[in-house]
Order: sequence, then structure tokens, then C-alpha cells
Amino acid sequence: MKFSEQWLREWVNPSIDSQALMDQITMAGLEVDGFEPVAGEFSGVVVGEVLSVEAHPDADKLRVCQVSNGEETVQVVCGAPNVREGLKVPFAEVGAVLPGNFKIKKAKLRGQPSQGMLCSESELALSESHDGLMELPDDAPVGQSMVDYLKLNDIAIDVDLTPNRSDCLSIKGLAREVGVLNSLVVDAPEIEPVEAVHSEVPAIRIEAPEACPRYLGRVLRNVNLKAETPLWMQEKLRRSGIRSIDAAVDVTNYVMLELGQPLHAFDRAEISGGIVVRMAKAGEKLVLLDGQEVELTAETLVIADHDKPIAIAGVMGGEHSGVNEKTQDLVLEAAYFEPVSLAGKARHYGLHTDASHRFERGVDYELAREAMERATRLLMDIVGGEPGEIVEVVSWEDLPKAKTVDLREKRLANVLGLAIDRTTVEEILSRLGLRVEKLLKDGWRISVPSFRPDISIEEDLIEEVGRIYGYNNLPVTEPTGSLGLSVREEAVRPLSAVRNFFVAQGYQEAITYSFVDPKVQQLIDPEREGIALANPISADLSVMRTTLWSGLLKTVQYNQNRQQPRIRLFETGLRFVKDGDSIDQQPMLAGIVVGNQTPENWTNGRRASDFFDVKGELESLFQVLGIQVQFRASQHPALHPGQTAELLRDGESVGWLGTLHPQVQKNLELNGTILMFELFLNSIVTGYVPNFKDVSKFPEVRRDLAIIIGSDVSFAQVEEIARKQAGEHLTDMRVFDVYEGESLGEGNRSLALSLFWQHPERTLNEDEVHTLFNGVIDSLKEELGATLRS
Repeated sequence: MKFSEQWLREWVNPSIDSQALMDQITMAGLEVDGFEPVAGEFSGVVVGEVLSVEAHPDADKLRVCQVSNGEETVQVVCGAPNVREGLKVPFAEVGAVLPGNFKIKKAKLRGQPSQGMLCSESELALSESHDGLMELPDDAPVGQSMVDYLKLNDIAIDVDLTPNRSDCLSIKGLAREVGVLNSLVVDAPEIEPVEAVHSEVPAIRIEAPEACPRYLGRVLRNVNLKAETPLWMQEKLRRSGIRSIDAAVDVTNYVMLELGQPLHAFDRAEISGGIVVRMAKAGEKLVLLDGQEVELTAETLVIADHDKPIAIAGVMGGEHSGVNEKTQDLVLEAAYFEPVSLAGKARHYGLHTDASHRFERGVDYELAREAMERATRLLMDIVGGEPGEIVEVVSWEDLPKAKTVDLREKRLANVLGLAIDRTTVEEILSRLGLRVEKLLKDGWRISVPSFRPDISIEEDLIEEVGRIYGYNNLPVTEPTGSLGLSVREEAVRPLSAVRNFFVAQGYQEAITYSFVDPKVQQLIDPEREGIALANPISADLSVMRTTLWSGLLKTVQYNQNRQQPRIRLFETGLRFVKDGDSIDQQPMLAGIVVGNQTPENWTNGRRASDFFDVKGELESLFQVLGIQVQFRASQHPALHPGQTAELLRDGESVGWLGTLHPQVQKNLELNGTILMFELFLNSIVTGYVPNFKDVSKFPEVRRDLAIIIGSDVSFAQVEEIARKQAGEHLTDMRVFDVYEGESLGEGNRSLALSLFWQHPERTLNEDEVHTLFNGVIDSLKEELGATLRS
């Protein structure tokens, strides 16, 4: 926020110079980003009065003027289009020095002597306006120095506020801070209610109370908008970086800067029926005050009449209902808009206004009436008019509620490293407008005022005490704390083990955004609704991810667009799934493989990675983690039918593996075979506790068999049955041949297995092994319909 130092000192005037004031503000957490003089450096410029104007005998565009400086009358040649008799204007006398070290001397212009120069605002570095002479009020004292008349010994200070300090986006808020820092009383202007003189009131209806719980309106009749804004107000606006437009707009801007409450004035004649605060209808259009036509979305809060939108709420008014010189009656509005409902709306339409800047950060929800009374009084003083009653519509259920926060004395001392006297703490809090509602045995119960929405927890109060007491006054101490060894179950593998495994397999770890493109996520996970962000940074990053694949596929797309043929990525992170009214945050592990299985060189072929390559890598991971996982053929909307496996542990799903669905791949414009997996981290990191086992010194026994089974029977089914029947001394089972051919018949395959037995304490005899081997064969025949291959 940019403001005039003189304006601030009208409210509170500490006995310190400008630099000390800026240092003080910065150390209080309101960083001063810069400052600059409010005008260029000049001397010898006084208030002059044009006594007469005559045409130049030898130049059509020049005028010969007689100008008084209060003591004498001199001749000045001027080419400004607005020079006229009786005009009060800045007059640079002979010997004056203007900004840029431009010295005024006696001169002749087209043969006519000129003793001085009549000045525009740009020539005094007051603004960039050079359309004509700077016109001063009729009561400007002729001969007085312009520096003294405009009080130009002033600087404009630019404060870079953090988003939580919306209370300081006004002179009132800044003065409150400076008053607290210097233990001074703030001299705020007295605001008294303006009595109504007519009965006309605007009809107001709120249809979106959750977004606008409070709205006020007032009719001002018979105003004269041809009246000029007073110079003192123009100057305060200019020094705050706001250009003067007309009296109605200037007053609303002035009150916004002074109190922090944005207001808007409508032309009463252009409002059809009454005012309706509602959400826009998709496709509605509105021409804004800057001439831009926008198409409104259904998520945009608007101020409308009974026929059409007339403003984007909290952002900008419409051109149609804007005030102009012909306006006779005004409808003045003030409102409280819920910050989240307005967040990002201005940016969506390519706008950023002073009003949206404040409403998005939070405006005092109790300020609207006070601001409207202040604006009404200023308007009546400038443009006249007859005020009506203020109409206020409030949804008390949706309006923010007053908060109380407890502050413990011991906690305050522990965090700040200093025990501050209770009286000092209470004085600091009281000056900040925080009312001590109740003295507790170990601290205070603080009532938070409506203009401090940023204070909600004890640490916020500690910060307030610390910054006002002075960070420089806090002692320098070294932090201390106990570091105990955390207990970790031996069966739980650390996440680092998972990461190290994939890095060893040639993967690179990726970290993608937790918020993703809703269109991409809908392709991958159509069965779940993404959680929408209230204030997304862009339209393609507007929902929380329900799967890590959303980010990884965009990363693959990015790399393939840059001619990267081999991509192997993994990521660990949270996915966000709706669970009733709450959000379930689930740790996940996901990976994606594209391109050749090995880097291309003279010894390796160019074989593309396939399903079984990735399956083998996952099986190796599960061995490292010490868990048993089964792969079962299944279906997933993001994966290729027939190339999809669901991973099961103890009968419960722990993840998915498969090839990307062709339609999804086409929509994302990706190349090659894309293999993906995603696992629930919490379901796989807990394995068995390693335990020593003696190595048997007795012989191992092997038996081979070849069986014919149906093609739809998986090896996992065969293995489960065989291990169950082979007894406790079975040490290994291997598949050494798989065959399908016409000789076996359609729908059949041959599976050749080797089974190994070994007893830890003795040699197994032939009868024992034969009995176990035959039991395996009989079970396979009975449960899977297998037959021995001859």
C-alpha cells in the first residue's frame, strides 16, 4: 500500500523523522518497500493569477497573458489550451528552477517578451499529465509558494504487506500500528450518522448469503457531479497512487484508503428494479468500467439489478451503471464479501483492483456502515445531494463470528525467551484493539476485533506482543531441546529403502504437484471426484490428485516432447480422496516406465520394456521388503484390458500394475508402450522380522513334473496349491518350461515345474518325497483339472 506520510501524521504524529518512522514500521512486520518525494524538486514557483489573455500577434497557438504574483504584474507568453482570464495557476517566476534543473529566464517568444512560465502538473513532476495548465482553486492565495500551498514537503511511502495483514491496507490501520509503537493516541476523524431527508431506499435481495453475508445501500438524490473534487483530496489520492476521476469515484477511493472499506457508486437511473446479490449465470456478459467485455462464469458473484449484472462483486463495476456528469441520483453500496468466494476471481478476468486486493485478504465485517456514513458526508460536502436511509441486509448465520483466544503467560515467556510484565502485555494488546475479556490464573482471554481476521490461535497473540515489544529488545538465546531416539518397528522398512531400491533399478525420483489438471485426472480415475481448490494457481492445476499417475503422465508427456526416448520414474507422495465430509490422505508409491529396458549401447539390444519386466522389479521389491504379494488379472479404467494386474496381500488390494489404456494414451498424445504401477505405501512397508535359520547340510531332493492345464489358469493358482500340499520342507519351486501348441488342444498349456525338498536335520527318504510329490499331483488334478503330460 502506498500512502502519504503527512496524511498518516494527521492521525498520529510521533516525534521521530521520516527514516525512523519507516524503520519502525518495518520492524513491526510491515515492510517498507520504498519511498519517494511527492513532487519534483523546484523553487521559485508561486500561486499566480491570470489577469488577462490576448492573442499573440504572430502565432495562432500562443497567448499573451498578464499574470500577477501578488506583488507585481508581468507578461507571460503561454500556449496551453486552458489558459483563461481569472485562472489560478502555478507560476514559475524568472529565476525559478524546475525539476531537472530547468532554469526560468527572461525570453522572447515570436517577438513578445515573456517573464516566467505557467506550469502544468508534469512540469512540476506532480504527475505525468501535460494536457494543460494545472488549475488551482479560486481561493488559492496569490503569491504563496506552491511548496507551502500544496504541502509538498512530503514523501509517499510504499508498504509491502503480507497477505494476512489486511487491517493495514488503510491509513486507519497504519495509524493504529504507529500509535501502539509510540504509545500515542490516534486522532481519528469523527464520523457521525447522516440524517435521512427522504424516504427512498434501494430494494436489496441477497441470493448468495454465504458469499455476501452483509450488504448496505443508500440513495443520494440531486447530486451535482460536475463539481470538482477538492485539491486536498486529489493530492491525497495522487500521493497514494490513485488518479482523480470525478467526485463520486474520488470519495469512494478516499474512504477506501482512509478506512479500508471499498465502496461503489451506481447511477440510480440505470438500475432496473432493485439490487440483487447473486451468482452469475453461465454465459452472462458485462462491460466493465474499463471498457472490457467479459463473459461471466457461474462461480462469479455479481451485483445485479432485476434484468442484468451491473458489477462483479468486490472487483469492478459495470460501464452501463457507472456514474457520469449527467448522473442526478446515486446508489451508494458497501458490503462484506467472504474472502474465499472472491479469491482468484479478479485474476480470472485479467483484473487486479484496489477493491479486489482488499476483499480477497479480508475486510472488517463490521466496517461497512461507518464507511458509508463517512462517504455520504464527504459527498454531500462536495456534490451536495439529499441522503436517504441506509438499507442493510444481513445473513447472521453466514457472517463471521467474534473469536476469543487464550494467551498463557508461561507460553508467552517460553516462545519469546523473555518474561514481559503483565501490565505491559495488557497495554500492548489493548492498544492493538484486542480486548482483554477475562484475566485467567495463568494468562488472559482475549476478544479478537472484527478487523483482525488473521488472529485465531495463541501463537498469533504471541507474535503481536513480540513485534510491538520490539524484536530488537528480545534477548539472543540459543534454542535448546531434547532429541530422543525414535522407536521404529523392525518389521517396518524405511521409505529410504524403497527409494534406494528404485534408484538401483535405474529409476529417477520425481516430485510432481499435488494439484493436477481435472481433465487428465478424469481420464485416469473417472470413478473418483477430485477435490477442487478454492484458489487454484491456474485452471489446469485446480484439483487435488486422487492418483500419482496424473502427475507422472504429464511428466512423461513433457519429456517425450523433448525427445527423451527412455523414461523410468517413480514417486512417493499423498493422494487425496473424499471420505464423507473429510479428506483421506493416503501415502502412495507410483512408477512409470517407457522405452527400452536397458540403456542403448553396443552390448545391449533395443528391447522395449514389457509388463513382465516391471512385474519382476516389483517382485524384487517385495523380497527386499519381506512380504508376499500376489498378482491377479483384473480391470482398471486407466489400464489396458488384458494387461492389468491387481496386487493382493493377504487377500487385500495393495495396488495396480499394467499398461496404459490405448484411449488414454491417445488423448494424452503419448508414444510407445507405457507401463505403470501404483501401490499403497502403508500396506507394503511392513514385512517380517529377519530371523536366523541354520543352513542344512543334508542333500536336497528334486522332482520334476509337467502338467497340462487350461490357459486361463495362472501360475499363482498352481503355486498356491502345490505349496500347500508339498509340506513344510519344500524349499523352492521353479517353472522351467511353458508350452502351448496344437498338440495340446485349444485353450490348454503345458507347465513344467521343479520342486525341491530339504530337511534341516536328516536325509529325506524316497517314500516321504514320493508321498508328498503324489499329493501335489493329486491336488492339482482335483482342484485345477490338471493332467500329467506324457
